[in-house]
Formats: sequence, structure tokens, C-alpha cells
Amino acid sequence: MRAKIILQLSEGMTPTEVATAQRTSAKTVHRWRNRFEEEGVEGLQERARSGRPTVIDKKTVDRVLFLTTKRIPQEATHWSIELMAKYAEVTPWQVRQIWEAADLRPHRLKTFKISNDPKFSDKVIDIVGLYMNPPDNAVVMSVEEKTQIQALDRTQPGFPLSPSRIGNRTHASI
Repeated sequence: MRAKIILQLSEGMTPTEVATAQRTSAKTVHRWRNRFEEEGVEGLQERARSGRPTVIDKKTVDRVLFLTTKRIPQEATHWSIELMAKYAEVTPWQVRQIWEAADLRPHRLKTFKISNDPKFSDKVIDIVGLYMNPPDNAVVMSVEEKTQIQALDRTQPGFPLSPSRIGNRTHASI
């Protein structure tokens, strides 16, 4: 955001226009412009803040990361911040910091289905075609075949959660 502020100001935008474009205040725009004028690019860097720096020891980080990527909670389908804090015996704030630093989002999950139908791609094209270009005076509906069935196990193993990748699993059950 700081670099964008400077670039937009250099393109002739007013501080008010830049503040609106960057969804910040004019005061913030003026602060970064002044620091840039006084210190150059170095002025845009993060500065040390007052107070004691937060320290989360390596053992705690390792425990949270191990649980997040290698275990599934017994009482839920995925980890929440509060649930992980309980299991790892840390604060929710620490869990949030560790997950953010490791770029983990275990609360997000994608589903996928691998079909063994040889005409699967043709069917997908037909169905997507109906949604994208429905016939005149037509109603397009989709019906789930297996309603009210609890998946006991998955047909394919899911890809594990890792930094920058959301965990996933099939939606079909055995």
C-alpha cells in the first residue's frame, strides 16, 4: 500500500484521491509521502514499535504447525482458532499469528471428485452449456443424487494442508 501511495502521487493524483483509492485516510497518505520525501524508499520500511516484542517459542510454533497439518480434531471436521488453541495449550492470538506467518488456512476446505465415467467431460460441457446459455423460456435445475447421506469415508485421499494451499477432500463417500 505504501508503494502504491507514492506511485499514485507521482502520477498526479491528489492525496484525497489516493486515500480513496487505497481505502485509507488522507493523514496516512501525507505520512507516507513525507517519509518518502525525507528518507526515500527506506522511509517506507516498517519501523520498530514501542513495547516488548512478541515472542512465540519454536516449540510452540512446531506444536501448532504439526497439529494443524498432520492431525484432524476429534470433535470437528477441521481446525478453528479456538479449537487449536485448546489442543496446543496456547492463546487464540498465538494460533492466529502462527497460522498467518505460515500462510495456513485450515478453516477453508475445497472438495473435489474424480470421476471414472468415460463420458464425464462431454456431460460437463453439456451441463455448463445449459447454465451459460439456457434455452428461451427454460428453467435449469440441479439435483443432488445422495441427499441426507453422511459420508463415512472418502473415495480419494485429500491433499494435505500446506502453506498457500487449502486442504481438500472428495465429496463422494464410500
